[in-house]
Amino acid sequence: MDSGGDGYPVLLLHGSGSSKDVFARQFVSSLTAKYRLIAIDLPGHGHSGDAGKASAAYTIQGFAECLSDVIAALQLERLIVMGWSLGGHIGIELLGRHPAVAGLMIVGAPPISPGPLGMLRGFQTNWDLLLASKERFSERDILRFHELCFSGNGTLDQLADIRRADGRVRPILVQSIMAGQGCDQRRTVEQSQVPIAVVNGENEPFTRLSYVNALEFGNLWSNRCHIIPDAGHAPFWDQPDHFNSLLRHFIEDASAFGVRAKSSARLTASG
Repeated sequence: MDSGGDGYPVLLLHGSGSSKDVFARQFVSSLTAKYRLIAIDLPGHGHSGDAGKASAAYTIQGFAECLSDVIAALQLERLIVMGWSLGGHIGIELLGRHPAVAGLMIVGAPPISPGPLGMLRGFQTNWDLLLASKERFSERDILRFHELCFSGNGTLDQLADIRRADGRVRPILVQSIMAGQGCDQRRTVEQSQVPIAVVNGENEPFTRLSYVNALEFGNLWSNRCHIIPDAGHAPFWDQPDHFNSLLRHFIEDASAFGVRAKSSARLTASG
């Protein structure tokens, strides 16, 4: 999906088992009047094909390389990235490797250090977390994952997206992070000078909010992590008006920061 226009581009990245359609409530909002919203189906999701070489494509690095190709194909010199869940982790990887990222909003995606201990610190430890690494979902697993992601307010299309998703994504992705592949997400956000917005629902079922709130971000937007009341793992779906307002203000601030940073670099080079 691409809202088109000349507005500042914003790339929306969905979570595992989802698709670009999860951002429908952003595409029908006033955001599209001023900004160019872009959402794609990640490999193994939605209308995108399953990966031929899953062991490489479904790692955190593989997804980031795919998005780098998208950025190049769309000729985006600067953009804002909003990543939800899996999309948030991909966004952090992009932040660490791609100079076009002028701002990053992460939703339901704790920036973790590589390895098992990093995952235990960033995520709530309960039986539901095991779904994140399970390749084959039973019908009960599908219904439970759907309930967790959308606070019981999801649609039949979102349920179909979970059924359609390539189950190999989950174990390969988790294994790649556990093995230390990709950037150290915690270190990346703590050292980055690019503005980072953190938005979570107050009833977030996966992320350990106390962990995220305690991180020392290098450039945390508005100097705080935002919690949206009466929302769960997908606050942009549960409370779209509140979320869209935050996203709009973040885009304004991050795009302005990018312009200032670019101008400063030019002055330094000329001096």
